Amino acid sequence: MTPHRIVFVDRDSLPVPISISGFPHEYRDYPASRPEELAERLAAADIVITNKVPFSRATLEQLPNLKMLAVAATGVNMIDLAACKERGVAVANVRQYGDQAVAEHAFMLMMALMRNLPAYQRDVAAGLWENAPQFCHFGAPVRDLAGATLAIVGAGGIGQALAERARAFGMTVLFAEHKGATSVRDGYTAFDEVLASADVISLHCPLNAATEHLIGEAELVAMKPGAVLINTARGGLIDENALIAALKYGQLGGAGVDVLSEEPPRNGNVLLKSRLPHLIVTPHVAWTSQQAMRALATQVAENIEAFVAGESLRRVV
Repeated sequence: MTPHRIVFVDRDSLPVPISISGFPHEYRDYPASRPEELAERLAAADIVITNKVPFSRATLEQLPNLKMLAVAATGVNMIDLAACKERGVAVANVRQYGDQAVAEHAFMLMMALMRNLPAYQRDVAAGLWENAPQFCHFGAPVRDLAGATLAIVGAGGIGQALAERARAFGMTVLFAEHKGATSVRDGYTAFDEVLASADVISLHCPLNAATEHLIGEAELVAMKPGAVLINTARGGLIDENALIAALKYGQLGGAGVDVLSEEPPRNGNVLLKSRLPHLIVTPHVAWTSQQAMRALATQVAENIEAFVAGESLRRVV
């Protein structure tokens, strides 16, 4: 049997091993790859592992031997799926490997902001406690999670995992209906009602044409004064300029984001320049617990092994 040629084009994006077995194969990886390098690097490859490297129609046309794209992520927006279908290239992704990890990260951001942890860290570092007239330093307002309302946009695995944690802390949990929906499904709350009533809104939905700038200036103004906004999904869900304005002018009580509109933010980003004590930015690490990354690697291997065996597992195309 001719061995399959497997190439991982952006190996440094997943710092855990992928163990593929069950069939003869040759494996090679590259720390990272630019689109213009793919034709040469993948000339003989029939199975390609990619995390964030895009595969356009033009790129696919240069890869006549390609039979499968194994995506080491859930999102496949960087792949021309229509072109893959036309060319008979299978595409499989990974799913729900990081539900617990991302939910915990969102919960961490929410708790830190509701209790204004960054502001108090700043005050202590500035010596305000040392000079306080009494035993404690009264600074930014501290709020309990118990009794507060959390609205979750996206009722998939991550949203459900976050809801479970929030209820355990005594929060009321709402799931937001689609923005602009003409009717409200059972178990959901109208989007506009969520904006007006939630103490915390956490985004866990995909980025697409319907959700780009889901939270813009109008939505931020409509939110409950002092509310906290969390985004561990995709940066493009929020108008970042409008978010900074809402934080600076006191409309929001805080914001925690793990994602930006451009990643990495090589051209800078308004959220990184602000230095606001009620804004937390983390570098797209919500999914990176050791458990989650190992689960992701396992799914990638399973998808490839299923494809070689003639089976369909987590197929997108």
